[in-house]
Amino acid sequence: MSEEVAAGLPGRVVAAHGRRVLVEDVEGATQPCVLRGRRLRVVCGDRVRWTPQERGGDGIVLAIEPRSSALQRPDSRGRTEVLAANVTQLIAVCAPKPAPDPALVDRYLAAAELMPCKALVLYHKLDLDSAKESLSWLRDLESLGYAVLRTSVRTDAGLDALRRTLEGHTSILVGQSGVGKSSLLNALVPGLDTATAMLSAATGMGKHTTSAAVLHRVQAGGAIIDSPGVRDHAPAPIAPREVVRGFIEFAEPALECRFADCLHRNEPSCGVKNAVRDGRITARRYESYLGLLRLMESFAAAW
Repeated sequence: MSEEVAAGLPGRVVAAHGRRVLVEDVEGATQPCVLRGRRLRVVCGDRVRWTPQERGGDGIVLAIEPRSSALQRPDSRGRTEVLAANVTQLIAVCAPKPAPDPALVDRYLAAAELMPCKALVLYHKLDLDSAKESLSWLRDLESLGYAVLRTSVRTDAGLDALRRTLEGHTSILVGQSGVGKSSLLNALVPGLDTATAMLSAATGMGKHTTSAAVLHRVQAGGAIIDSPGVRDHAPAPIAPREVVRGFIEFAEPALECRFADCLHRNEPSCGVKNAVRDGRITARRYESYLGLLRLMESFAAAW
């Protein structure tokens, strides 16, 4: 680290658009900044070193601190794109309407395991569920150790429990369009529209606020990142043999496989396939694994 960078002030990126970012300093105040050098690439949640400018001008981001985690996805060419940094908790949101996509939730959970960070599932719009929490696949996820919160902004059900879950974490909300992430954010972050407008003005995001990740502080303590870019998510490209790490219940059965490089698909004496046959792994989760495995193999073939 150069003397100039070492002398810079610590801060955290709460919004970014191109070369312009908004940095939160150690006292919680925000400062519009520009990035120094074309090679510097920052995302929401990055911890940085920055320096203010005289006479009230934009500050300058000098360097990025090492990331403790990064939420990534493949871009249109199959390359890795970082969406948010230093996330400690991923919250996969689903709802009765639109119809839940369990395989997509599995991909979110796999992404959290691969980062790694804590993961939980939020079943929102509970007031629209006539069966009241009857989804068996949610109970299966609970049996694996994932917390499943049930909430409704309309009735306030579960919101206090959600606020407690956010304490001390940098969380990110992910989920299909229409599951109610915006209404949840409005419940958790008073004055959200005003805060977003200020971020837009400071960074020049304008209409891009609908597609850019933004970090908000929550009253309960901690922070929450709204990232529209993870509505249809897949983890970043990894070696196919690493996909198994995204499915926590596969770890122990995988030790029983005859081959160390087993992909748990067609190989003989496969501990994972035996676990599916015996009911220790659900067929639904196994199909989610196979789908993600095929995707990673397609990326590998293109490399």
